[in-house]
Amino acid sequence: MKFLLSILFIISIFFTAPLSAKEKFFVVERESQSVAIIEDGLAKRHMKNMHNMNHGVIKFYGNDGYLISRDGYIVKFNPKTEKKEAEYKTSKSAIGFVIGKNFVAVANYDDKSVDILDRNLKPLQKIKTGSKNVGIKIYKDKLIFAQMDNDKVSVYKDTNYGKKEPKFKLEKEFKVGKMPFDAMIQGKTYIVGFFLTKGFGVINLDKMTYKLIPVTGDGNKPVLKIPHFGFWSLSHDKTFIPAVGNNEVMVYDKKFNFLKNIKVQGLPVFTSLSPKQKYIAVTFSGKDFPYIQIIDTKTLKVIKTFHFKGKVLHIRWSTEYPSLYVSVNGADEVDVIDTKGWFKEREIYQVKRPSGIFIYKSTDKK
Repeated sequence: MKFLLSILFIISIFFTAPLSAKEKFFVVERESQSVAIIEDGLAKRHMKNMHNMNHGVIKFYGNDGYLISRDGYIVKFNPKTEKKEAEYKTSKSAIGFVIGKNFVAVANYDDKSVDILDRNLKPLQKIKTGSKNVGIKIYKDKLIFAQMDNDKVSVYKDTNYGKKEPKFKLEKEFKVGKMPFDAMIQGKTYIVGFFLTKGFGVINLDKMTYKLIPVTGDGNKPVLKIPHFGFWSLSHDKTFIPAVGNNEVMVYDKKFNFLKNIKVQGLPVFTSLSPKQKYIAVTFSGKDFPYIQIIDTKTLKVIKTFHFKGKVLHIRWSTEYPSLYVSVNGADEVDVIDTKGWFKEREIYQVKRPSGIFIYKSTDKK
């Protein structure tokens, strides 16, 4: 009897272990102005009235959550209580934002400006650019963003750096390629991509220098368009870029020397690197919307293909468990793949038209 009770106790611990998980998944419900919250493998609750979530993006800073809506609202919420704490409308259309220690900066499309707010969303400063603004990033005391209509990258310096409220002043502007579209930052390096220039621009933010780097593929042919940098995957020794208009994922070394094109199922849209950088998950567009493929980052070969009941809009690797979360927009569900055995583990329902998946992990000490 004691042996049986011991076995039952061990089994109960095994099956209840996920309940202590630190991860909480916030899933944008694209058509419902809402966000679904997934905990312990279930869609538990929904945050309502979050404005136009057609391209909603969520970020976390410590135990604060921030959300930007397509119709220009920035929303602060508590990711523990899931309650809205403040909101502010910066424009009719906002495209991106960054969070600093004592400010939030929002890049606007529609009124051609960048808004600086405090962490509680009180407006502090509006930088008028006369352009749609994209690729907004932070580096030390600098705020960097690209002006899509003016072919410029602007670098603003916080003259109150380290104090309570920031005050940004233009430090330098760079004339760059035609129609900058998006950007990413690696340490001191700001990398900006273009719609109409065959390459990407690199700014050294310590030396404040700029250069254009052409990107070539097979046969030294130029890549005609650099895709959205949110779709790139950067491992410790390789860069994976979904090809534009080709059924390939392009692979480069860290100096952007071309290595290989990996043939894939269809036209790739999004690549996502696993936490230990062993695998890349790839999503597709068009007729291959319902598929994802897994690539081994060492062999550079496709090792697994998954088909879903509807189009896939986003993927997110768990940082705690061997799981890959898949936003199956066309089936109103989030599917979970076991990344040890590479099989579909479960389907999470009660999520309407899901798109972006964002993970919150509490910073409280246990």
